[in-house]
Amino acid sequence: MKTKQAKVKKYEAWLSTETMHKGSLKWLSELRFAKDEQLFFDDLIKSYTLQLIDSKHFLRSKKIIDRLSIQQKETEILINTIINHEKGLKIMVDGINQLKEENAYKKEHGKLILKVSRFLEDYRTLKSQLFELIKSIIKEGKQKRLLQ
Repeated sequence: MKTKQAKVKKYEAWLSTETMHKGSLKWLSELRFAKDEQLFFDDLIKSYTLQLIDSKHFLRSKKIIDRLSIQQKETEILINTIINHEKGLKIMVDGINQLKEENAYKKEHGKLILKVSRFLEDYRTLKSQLFELIKSIIKEGKQKRLLQ
């Protein structure tokens, strides 16, 4: 973890205002897309509820659905955090030398880089697990129909 923090500190020193702004906008775009995807996942889960609560898949599906619920809350929190962070960008461009505030803003941006990266990585993993679960349920349903 220390190496990541050291890399972020070095990176912070070179961040321009424009780079931070574009980074924040990119994060907002990715998180808003993830929020829309989560609505799709909710519908997908509702469509396969009976199969998901089957004893064969219950524990795995419960774990994934619980994590998805947590991810939905974290997505909303991150979106609001980034919006507030973006509003604070005026400290960097107001033309007044406020070194403490500017350094604090850069430090916060560095923390957000790590936080958003971890979140998106975890989110992609969860998404893959959900798709694998649904895929296996669909395959089982097709096999049952073929045997009948």
